[in-house]
Amino acid sequence: MGTNLIRGHLEGLLLAVLVDDPGHGYELGQRLALRSGGQLGVPEGSLYPALQRLERLGLVGSSWSSVEGRRRRVYALTAAGRRHASEAARDWVVFSTAVGQVLDGLA
Repeated sequence: MGTNLIRGHLEGLLLAVLVDDPGHGYELGQRLALRSGGQLGVPEGSLYPALQRLERLGLVGSSWSSVEGRRRRVYALTAAGRRHASEAARDWVVFSTAVGQVLDGLA
């Protein structure tokens, strides 16, 4: 599955993997890959700008963390981000069901 299919959905996917726990950028990319069974890989050139957009929108917050002398930015959902993730999940179920109905029998 190509990374082009993620376009337009990356922010929602990042919010979804942040629901459980905060994480740094690389870790969030790994969560996406793991939870998608390896189908969704996100290049760093797309991942970090998406996290910055979510932060500007007030859906995530970030802070610096240091582990073994390495500094990294850790992202966490805000209350607004948690609400948005829940709404996006409900919208996705409706959308994906409708698309499935349209494409049924083509694959």
